[in-house]
Amino acid sequence: MRTRTSSPQNPVKPGGRHPHDDAPDTAEAFAQLSDMPDGPERQELRQGVVEAWLPMADRLAGRFRNRGEAYEDLRQVAALGLVKAVDRYDPERGNAFESYAVPTVTGEIKRHFRDHMWTLHVPRRVQDLRNRVRFAQQELSASISGRAPTLAEIAEHANMTEDEARSGLEALESFTALSLDAELPGSEDGYSLSDALGEADPALDVVVDREAVKPRIAELPEREREILYMRFFGDMTQSRIAERLGISQMHVSRLISRCCDRLRTQVLSDAA
Repeated sequence: MRTRTSSPQNPVKPGGRHPHDDAPDTAEAFAQLSDMPDGPERQELRQGVVEAWLPMADRLAGRFRNRGEAYEDLRQVAALGLVKAVDRYDPERGNAFESYAVPTVTGEIKRHFRDHMWTLHVPRRVQDLRNRVRFAQQELSASISGRAPTLAEIAEHANMTEDEARSGLEALESFTALSLDAELPGSEDGYSLSDALGEADPALDVVVDREAVKPRIAELPEREREILYMRFFGDMTQSRIAERLGISQMHVSRLISRCCDRLRTQVLSDAA
């Protein structure tokens, strides 16, 4: 650990009783920082305090190893959190710097994962559920042997609903994205995710049109409704319709054409 020589302008001292054995005693330094005007001397003292506490920041960064981010990058993020903690710490509140710095540095690292490491944006609430579910799984796995904890057990242990636990479990698999060209596990013929995707059903447009025209069809005279039904739903030819109704095929053709034109005009008018 690098420390700076104690002086009236830079009183950073090793030793003291802290949870970290090598934590420096920077109480006097913080007291001076709060009274000093901005300038080179204050910047030098501030830098000395930051350097003195860097080992603690490195240890906090080490807690997040093996989560998909390089350790050196995590150290940089932790150092940024440490700088923020030094700048925002108020010794007059009476709390030790370490009790303020640890959650500040840890929060900076967690924000880094939230904002930069998720391939897709996942709501903060779901990310929190993911963490609670992950911890519940770890604790239950230590007490349950021979099987994985059930959804109900995870929800009860984490004090959440089963729907929340299900969302957290799904988020556990959402940290990174998988290419659509990736071959599915167990596939021997190159079957990929893209092959499993569906396509837009063209019949959906028909549903919209059908619902739009339905009330207008109900307003038609009964014989015209019957003709349209036989032609477009019964798939009957105009000659068969004419034969069933006892009218000419020409008459049936004119009625169908007139009804369709009327319905089209009314539906377009309704949409406008």
